[in-house]
Amino acid sequence: MTAIYLYPTLVLYGFRKHATYVWAALAGAFTNSVFGILRAYVLIALWQARPHLGGYDVVDAVTFCFITQAMIGPMQLFGGGLGIPERIRSGDIALDLVRPASLQAWTLAEDLGRAGYLLVVRGLPPTLLGALLFGLTRPDSPGRWALFALSFALGVVVSFAWRYLVALSVCWLIDERGVATVSMVLMTFFSGLVLPLTIFPGWLGELARSLPFAAMVQVPMDVYLGKSDGLVFQVVWAAVLLALGAAGTRLIRYKVVIQGG
Repeated sequence: MTAIYLYPTLVLYGFRKHATYVWAALAGAFTNSVFGILRAYVLIALWQARPHLGGYDVVDAVTFCFITQAMIGPMQLFGGGLGIPERIRSGDIALDLVRPASLQAWTLAEDLGRAGYLLVVRGLPPTLLGALLFGLTRPDSPGRWALFALSFALGVVVSFAWRYLVALSVCWLIDERGVATVSMVLMTFFSGLVLPLTIFPGWLGELARSLPFAAMVQVPMDVYLGKSDGLVFQVVWAAVLLALGAAGTRLIRYKVVIQGG
């Protein structure tokens, strides 16, 4: 099967694979909606005390809250979701490495299918609930919607590229739990999921906005709200992380511990 057919097929496979877990996705949508409401009231109180904090008004802040809740599943902001560590432990990674297709591209295609499914089933409910209960702002033109869609897709790719590196670390570290925990903290705090990075003060704000995690949430949200267009920032980080992942994939062919066989 040529690449022009293989990778779209893998995207569809990833979508259908995760569609078998519909109740889990719906449970995640419910949880995201509940926490979205709680976060919204906290942000409303904060923005009433500090109007225009970080360049946002209160409607922007509530919109930021619910759209970022919708991003948790597609962006896999709590980490994981690739299955590579399990395949290393079982020894199946040996088969993956001898396929004629790139392990990285193969895994990315499946992950895009997963993201597409979770966007629909887990992402839309909290967004619609937030719009119903609070009223959310929307991009003011089709062009802005298109930019947001592109930025969102780039955010998914950056998230994948980071998680792929974390997954590959199992080849050397045997157990990924420590790295995965650190990764989860970094992704949730520095992506903008907890609070907009624009309100982080001084050097901490500059550092947070320069890390790849900002490309996962903060940049797409700024594009959505019309605050800035950070697509170049996302493209650069996607290219850097994917290049590191490609290099890591080459390295594990020569230095890897297969725990299952």
